[in-house]
Amino acid sequence: MEIKIRPVVIDDYDLIFELWNSTEQSRRALNPVDDSREGIEKYLKRNPKTCFLAYNPENENKILGVILTGHDGRRAIVHHMCVHPDYRRKGIAHMLVIKAEEAMQMEGISKIFGLVFTDNEIANSFWKAEGYSLRTNLNYRNKSLNDKVPQGE
Repeated sequence: MEIKIRPVVIDDYDLIFELWNSTEQSRRALNPVDDSREGIEKYLKRNPKTCFLAYNPENENKILGVILTGHDGRRAIVHHMCVHPDYRRKGIAHMLVIKAEEAMQMEGISKIFGLVFTDNEIANSFWKAEGYSLRTNLNYRNKSLNDKVPQGE
């Protein structure tokens, strides 16, 4: 199967949202504001060159994987990365990460990080294999500024 990578555009939203809902781990990471069509449109306007999706050119209506990465001018973050369960272990996630890292380097960014649920062993193993170190000297803290966005655990 041929796999191609291209930038994400807002017209991809419905297919991306369907992909995110194909796996429990991705569903857990979603919130109704930031991951709404409007939230993703805002994100893509700020990060038009750093978000990518994988697809088979024979069926462009089926997204195999997606990565949303953005930066603040100093550091980058992987906000969402998901590969459809039926297409895992084919190198798609690795291709998406490489493309996102290259895009960040083109933007002048020298450090990238991501957040992974501690109980997501598959994702944690993947990111370790990609060369992402585990930071144990930090506490991740967040505060919801919108009643519609869950505070988190």
